[in-house]
Amino acid sequence: MYVCMCHAVTEDQVKRAIDAGANTPRQIAKGCKAGTDCGSCVRRIQALLGEHGARPCPTARLATKLGLADPGADPGSAPAPSLSPSPVVPLRAVA
Repeated sequence: MYVCMCHAVTEDQVKRAIDAGANTPRQIAKGCKAGTDCGSCVRRIQALLGEHGARPCPTARLATKLGLADPGADPGSAPAPSLSPSPVVPLRAVA
């Protein structure tokens, strides 16, 4: 299955790069250019990295540290969006 359509990179190619020592999307990109064009494949690359024991993306680690991530979620996945409505703050007229 293709991960990156822009550069015709398959999951197997990404997995081989991970097995060869790549542990960030940037390191994957250096080898096969996946994630360097439109960027739509970067989330899948991050997921593959997480599935193969590489460190999760910095954004996921930060969300966990700030308590924004779902406690039962995979550390390599993005935090779930909050479904609670934002508080409505009335505007005051300035005289």
